[in-house]
Amino acid sequence: MKSYSFAALLFIFWIFLSGHFEPLLLGFGVVSVALTVFLSKRMNVIDHESYPLHLSSKLPSFFLYILKEIVKANIDVVIRILGWRGASVSPQLVKIPLLQKNDLGAVIYANAITLTPGTVSIELSDETITIHALTKAAADELATGRMSNEISKRVFEK
Repeated sequence: MKSYSFAALLFIFWIFLSGHFEPLLLGFGVVSVALTVFLSKRMNVIDHESYPLHLSSKLPSFFLYILKEIVKANIDVVIRILGWRGASVSPQLVKIPLLQKNDLGAVIYANAITLTPGTVSIELSDETITIHALTKAAADELATGRMSNEISKRVFEK
């Protein structure tokens, strides 16, 4: 079942990227998707977490949330780089507790931190995540756990 949903997703993505609906090109798309799915199954990389189909419906809510956070962080970084309003850079290296319950949640959280300008996830362990933040304010914001809670709420809760 996972192979079929993976193939359907790949084919839709292929059509989205190519934009061609000629029979020959659609055939090439089917062949390339079939080869990709065959090789993925053969390498045993399609498992219960490689394509979390159950999270697909929650993607728009998470996407809007992370987009808002990226825009806010971009504005903050620009203000600090230009030195407006006396804003300065004060790099911080902090460890914060990892509140996510599963590996997929931890990876989504670490990637969300890295996507947000001014912060980078450096190390992910079972209980903590090490982050480099451009400012103390950004480090303190992550230490509150608000982003972690939002990810749990928007991605994993029903």
